[in-house]
Amino acid sequence: MVNYYIAPQNYYLLKSMKVNKIMALRLILSMMLIIGFASCSKKSSSKKASRATGWNVDGKKGASGKKKQEAGPGLVFVEGGTFTMGKVEDDVMHDWNNTPTQQHVQSFYMDETEVTNFMYLEYLDWLKKVFPPTEENYKNIYEGALPDTLVWRNRLGYDETMTNNYLRHPSYANYPVVGVNWIQAVEFSKWRTERVNEALLEKNGYLKKNAKTDDVTAESNFNTETYLNSPTLSFGGNKDIVLPGKKGARKAPRAGKNGKVVEATNIYAQRSSGILLPEYRLPTEAEWEYAAAADVGQREYNIYKGQKKYPWSGSYTRSGKRQSKGDQLANFKQGNGDYGGIAGWSDDGADITNAVKSYPANDFGLYDMAGNVAEWVLDVYRPIIDNESNDFNYFRGNQYTKNKIGKDGKVDIVTLETMEKDTLSNGKIIVRSFPGQIAQVPVDDKETYLRQNFNKSNNINYRDGDKQSSKYFNFTDSGTDTKKGKEEREMYNSPKHNVTTDSLGNMVRKYDKTNKRTTLINDNVRVYKGGSWRDRAYWLDPAQRRYFPQDMATDYIGFRCAMSRVGPKSEKRKSARN
Repeated sequence: MVNYYIAPQNYYLLKSMKVNKIMALRLILSMMLIIGFASCSKKSSSKKASRATGWNVDGKKGASGKKKQEAGPGLVFVEGGTFTMGKVEDDVMHDWNNTPTQQHVQSFYMDETEVTNFMYLEYLDWLKKVFPPTEENYKNIYEGALPDTLVWRNRLGYDETMTNNYLRHPSYANYPVVGVNWIQAVEFSKWRTERVNEALLEKNGYLKKNAKTDDVTAESNFNTETYLNSPTLSFGGNKDIVLPGKKGARKAPRAGKNGKVVEATNIYAQRSSGILLPEYRLPTEAEWEYAAAADVGQREYNIYKGQKKYPWSGSYTRSGKRQSKGDQLANFKQGNGDYGGIAGWSDDGADITNAVKSYPANDFGLYDMAGNVAEWVLDVYRPIIDNESNDFNYFRGNQYTKNKIGKDGKVDIVTLETMEKDTLSNGKIIVRSFPGQIAQVPVDDKETYLRQNFNKSNNINYRDGDKQSSKYFNFTDSGTDTKKGKEEREMYNSPKHNVTTDSLGNMVRKYDKTNKRTTLINDNVRVYKGGSWRDRAYWLDPAQRRYFPQDMATDYIGFRCAMSRVGPKSEKRKSARN
């Protein structure tokens, strides 16, 4: 056995060190408790006390600024800013169609790629399941959404392969959808909004799991606006599908201290919940051009270092980077009879369209903003952009509507009998409102009376040029001309084809053969942007613009969707140093 001897002075030293350690630990623990209590009280008070009234409220829904909008499926963020719209290096058409104007675009989201055949087939499959085309009541819904595959035909060309295969063959699944007119593109965007929000509500426990696939029918389906206005009317009013929210709202209400039974409130998702996304839609012309140009890549401090000719830097269509030097940066027509170069040395890797993401993205991370297919935008076409009236989020085509209210004072839900249908100039029928949606009507003087910012529902022709170029012009002192009819006073004297149905249900098509027509412009032609596989490099400039009838389709026009940004302009805080 070994005995250790500790000198008295050392013993007392060790003992004092232990005491000091214990005291230090106690001091640290007490400080942590004090800080914890302080932070907890501060946290609880910030959550409960209203900054407006001092009342105890749920502060999580307040303007904390922390809850940001998430990008919807397929979308990328495009930070807004100012840019010169309509500025082109070449104007070979000499049509005064691209007068440069300074515009500001608000931040928004845009599809990373063009809508593909696979994405559009998802839409068609859903319509076919919910509205079976074999039933007479529903046949116009599915048939009206089908792309026109006959756009590939050419009188002096053999293109039957694309006619039969382009939409549905898996080899073309990731190619941009074509043969879709502007109206069909708009309807796809609406459908996409409902399916995305439906999935978000299911994820957050507000809808029965898998109801979107297992329980959906023509009379029982989901619509975002219907849910927000009257949740119990969604899915045909089925309470087993539309569920109350979390936090005990699904439990039966209990009696309070005073014996009164208080029903739960705000048990369904609302706009203030921050779950539902804004609608998918076509981008405006200003948004599309701003996103395609992506001048952010040319920025130095608070200025742009020049204007891009294409969505990429430089004045050439070929890459100057060492790894890809000489490669074409877009899919377009190289020259007469040259859509893809000689065999073994393809200029752009395609003869018709090409799979999305086949070429580099621009500085916003967007693919194919030049070439492949041109793209529909939201605007009605006019030769002049009226920046004197507005230089913020410019858009021509506003037609304001409101929810239709029934005799019972509640919103009027569209039924099978009240579905709205459009007969196009070619006789094709497209359904514009579906069962389960809220019926829409134009705004009236209840909304427009004494307003300064708008005074009618349809604003397509607002400030459409000077007096002589207005849609209904005349030179009389009184401002009206009783001698001339409406058609004679129209600014845009375009052809008027008429489609009607006789008493037997047969389509009667009347083609306008008059030789007095002077233009193709009217309120039903829409802008499309960007070059395509059929176009020369001239049309790849983001500022170039053309128009086409909204109810007609081609083999070179596709589309992509956009979504408005809610909240701050930037994803992160910026300073002058950035």
